[in-house]
Amino acid sequence: VIVAPEQLLTDWPPQTFADLEATHFEALLTLDLEIVLLGTGQRQRFPHPKLTAVLPANGVGVEVMDTFAACRTYNLLMLEGRRVAAALLIVGD
Repeated sequence: VIVAPEQLLTDWPPQTFADLEATHFEALLTLDLEIVLLGTGQRQRFPHPKLTAVLPANGVGVEVMDTFAACRTYNLLMLEGRRVAAALLIVGD
C-alpha cells in the first residue's frame, strides 16, 4: 500500500519484501515526492540498491525501515509539510 498526502493507493503490487521490483519504485515518480519511506514489514530489510536507484536519480530520497517506524515517520514528516509517501509492506515475512 502507498500512503501519500492526497491519496491512498491500495493496488501497489508488492505484497512481500521478495516481491519488490524496480518498476514498483519507478511508479512512485508520478506522485511528485521529496522522500519515500519504505516500510519492509515487521523488521527492517534493505532492498538491493538497484531496485530503488530510480528515486534518488530523480531527486527523491529513500529511507528504509520497518513498517511501524515508517508509519510514525510519515506522520512526523507530514506535520512538517513535506512531500512524503510511505510504501508499506503489510504482510509478515
